[in-house]
Amino acid sequence: MTAAITGLDHVQVSIPAGSEDAARRFYVTILGLREVPKPPELHGRGGLWLVGEGVHLHLGVESDFRPALKSHIALLVDDLESFRAALMAHDVAPAEDDSGLPVGRFYVSDPFGNRIELVAANDRGFTLRTAW
Repeated sequence: MTAAITGLDHVQVSIPAGSEDAARRFYVTILGLREVPKPPELHGRGGLWLVGEGVHLHLGVESDFRPALKSHIALLVDDLESFRAALMAHDVAPAEDDSGLPVGRFYVSDPFGNRIELVAANDRGFTLRTAW
């Protein structure tokens, strides 16, 4: 094969129809991502596009929505404990990791039940590790 994958453009997570305001409150107000305009050709589909440092997340409306309970996005955070405290201040309860892996991380659910993993960037996450 001569072609190669060179990176990740974005990840899309499904949300229920009509839930954009709740999504904004969680992903923008609580997680700190920034909403960017969708192309005019896609406005009628609902949802929203979000960005952060090194993150491009699309929230797409799915008419027969079911939350992603196992599959998930994993976001790196610069200070895991401060992030945990900020989430708890917004009544977002973290679920602790019990895997025993040497990576600081925990999980939260968005308002729709989608699983999100938050990983300590200073632990080099999973993608930058060369050995376990």
